[in-house]
Amino acid sequence: MIVRTTDEITGTDRDVADAQWRSKRIILGGDGVGFSFHETTIEAGTSHVFHYANHVEAVWLIEGEATLYDLDNDVRYELGPGSMYLLNGHERHRVETKTRMRALCVFNPPVTGQEVHDENGVYPLVAVPE
Repeated sequence: MIVRTTDEITGTDRDVADAQWRSKRIILGGDGVGFSFHETTIEAGTSHVFHYANHVEAVWLIEGEATLYDLDNDVRYELGPGSMYLLNGHERHRVETKTRMRALCVFNPPVTGQEVHDENGVYPLVAVPE
């Protein structure tokens, strides 16, 4: 059994942030459960392009409002608390926050925690350490 709090991972290598977003990586590939689980916060009034070409991601908004743009299919979605989106087609997308947004995210395959978005918003596929 794994039990963790976001407080105990704050300030560790599982807490990745810049001035516009923060990702607390609660479960990572090294935990050996087949997925990773993150709490992600994105600051108000920011825009971010992502493309998880190597991962499927599910995102459940629990706080804030944003607009999600599916850049592959030219579709726009308004998001608020209780909204969920699943990138099961590896869609390139843009998130524009209206207010500070907090979401719970699941990645499959799991991320290791060492990934960094490249210039296209993609996480590389990194092998999970043994």
